[in-house]
Amino acid sequence: MEASQAAAEEPVLRHVETDVLIPKMMREKAKELCSEHVSAFTQCCKESGFLMAFKCRDENAALKECLTKHYKDPAFMEECKQQYIKEKLEFQRTGVPTKNRTQKVPTSM
Repeated sequence: MEASQAAAEEPVLRHVETDVLIPKMMREKAKELCSEHVSAFTQCCKESGFLMAFKCRDENAALKECLTKHYKDPAFMEECKQQYIKEKLEFQRTGVPTKNRTQKVPTSM
């Protein structure tokens, strides 16, 4: 009985939401959480030029490990799913996308 009530409260997600939009949100959040690895890899690539494939292996491996750790974490996935559902419900209620809602309005004319 409790499981059916919980399922009734959580909105049904479409295929594109579960397979595309939520993983996209996970990638964006994981990049933020692994920002030190992203910046180290980016800096190495800028310094190495054409030889980046060989010179930046360690930085690339560290970045992949950090991102994979977050991608495979069920709690992280559930957190992103709940955030997506919250944003979806807010959009359905207001009709304003999250990106437009967070923009600042200029104060001077």
